[in-house]
Amino acid sequence: MTNIEGSIAVVTGGASGIGRGIAEQLIAEGAQVVIADIEQETLSRVAAEIGAVGFQTDVSDLESVTALSKKVLNKFGRVDILINNAGVGPQGRIADLNDSDWHWIMGVNLYGVVHGIQAFLPMMKQNINGGHIVNTSSMSALAPMPGLGAYAASKAAVAALTEVLAAELLEDSINIGVTLLSPANVRTDIARSVRNRPEALAGALVDVDFAKKAGKTAGTVWLEPREVGAIVTRAIRLNELYAFTHPELLSRVDARNDLIRDAFMKYPHNQPQNLTKG
Repeated sequence: MTNIEGSIAVVTGGASGIGRGIAEQLIAEGAQVVIADIEQETLSRVAAEIGAVGFQTDVSDLESVTALSKKVLNKFGRVDILINNAGVGPQGRIADLNDSDWHWIMGVNLYGVVHGIQAFLPMMKQNINGGHIVNTSSMSALAPMPGLGAYAASKAAVAALTEVLAAELLEDSINIGVTLLSPANVRTDIARSVRNRPEALAGALVDVDFAKKAGKTAGTVWLEPREVGAIVTRAIRLNELYAFTHPELLSRVDARNDLIRDAFMKYPHNQPQNLTKG
């Protein structure tokens, strides 16, 4: 277990959306929080509003994340909790995407997590009391939808990375817990992702506001970021590998798992001996 009270926590993408919600909840539970974000003006304002320390960071750039880790270490001497949360969520059909689209979304969503681990895990291993890492994936990794191929691919990679990281830390008897956060419908600024897209990585991906698009559809539940923050802190305290925000979406995962199970069962172990060699 990781004690949140008195801990030093870093939250990337912490100036808005889920990142801000997690940061606020960590602060409410007694942590000292550093929020990292690419937008300096918003970062400074939010840090002052919630009582956090803000450092401008581009998670797609390893040097920027390494600089963040050094600043945090110089100020606090350690890091106990790392929340790799920064992400973008634009839409675009796979056939329409160019190489820049893939590099941009993977650079933020996947490499943002990779860079966070590279920069912070070595110092976290030195903690006597261990620590905890949370990586933000998405329900899209488990139940992808048309138009979100690049986003789902990046989040599926984060999910696999997180599960392997947890297994390796356990195998090496390292006292660092790992949580895979897979949120669904949350009211965030992810519908404005393109605002921070580098001009050099222009492409076909565009913003889409799913909250507005969904309207008041029956059965649609949209959480506030602070509610997700409470789910995350619970997972940290209890050292839970998985944190989901919408249990009502389990049926979508079950439907996919049923298809996978059926595919496995089509070819029992004794089937190959009945095949005719060509």
